[in-house]
Amino acid sequence: MDEATIDAYKEAEQAAGLFTMLEDNLRLPFETELFGFKVTVERVDMTEDDTIVAICRRGSKRQRLSILDLPLPWPPPEGAEWIAAYKYWRKGFQ
Repeated sequence: MDEATIDAYKEAEQAAGLFTMLEDNLRLPFETELFGFKVTVERVDMTEDDTIVAICRRGSKRQRLSILDLPLPWPPPEGAEWIAAYKYWRKGFQ
């Protein structure tokens, strides 16, 4: 987590640092189960309020979901430790 936020002082800068680490290190796409359905996590994105979201697809439907609420498959995809780092960091701001 420190690696992503070392030069960031404001909350938005820290969130952007963690988002960059996710974008660079999380192996995408990967499949997981969401609300009882298999979905493909295609990419991650950051909203205007600095929330990191996963873009999930099932067939032709897409849904944005806070990465904090994303259930991970077992074994988790490579780079999933950055999701854990974001969750840990986010607890400090709630």
